[in-house]
Amino acid sequence: MINIEELKFDEKGLIPAVVIDAKTKRLLTLAYMNKESLAITMEKGLTCFYSRSRQELWLKGETSGNYQHVVSITADCDKDALEILVEPDGPACHLGTTSCFENPVWESEDRHAFSLEALMTLIEGRKTDRKEGSYTTYLFDKGIDKILKKVGEECTEVIIGGKAGDKKETVYEIADLTYHVMVLMIEMGISLEDIHNELASRHVIDKKVKQEKMTQ
Repeated sequence: MINIEELKFDEKGLIPAVVIDAKTKRLLTLAYMNKESLAITMEKGLTCFYSRSRQELWLKGETSGNYQHVVSITADCDKDALEILVEPDGPACHLGTTSCFENPVWESEDRHAFSLEALMTLIEGRKTDRKEGSYTTYLFDKGIDKILKKVGEECTEVIIGGKAGDKKETVYEIADLTYHVMVLMIEMGISLEDIHNELASRHVIDKKVKQEKMTQ
């Protein structure tokens, strides 16, 4: 851990802070902090920024209720910028959007961003708007038994690939399994956040067990 005094604030006493959703990894906003607001952030565990337009401190969510609970604060290699991972209570933008970055400027025709969240949204769309000829629609039409059968089949394929030591094949089959599990999740109303929270709770338990063993 570095000391706050080691950070490099600009001539106005400010340092840029990039705020990212700890769960989705989505960029939420870019704001600025001074030493006082950073100290408040670390003390309260809630983001506190310095408003350049109002020339004053502002605790994010104090008015809107959309607090940002800080998970970690990391400085860049030059120690003149901060990455802040948070768990937000609501939208980050004053316009009511999840992120302040909602206005596309340019997008490559050859490269496309991928996320599990986007895939879940696509799969959910196939359930609510049954597109003819879609394999995903076919699974939803057949129902839970068919979906579970495919999950079981893909589990077997993963085992076969892993047992053979074939990394490429195993990756391929794990991707197939992941997709079919996500179809099952949508069918049962399970979100990525549900899985995230379950894994996070196990991480906390595992960390406590390790700490207890170290003190024995």
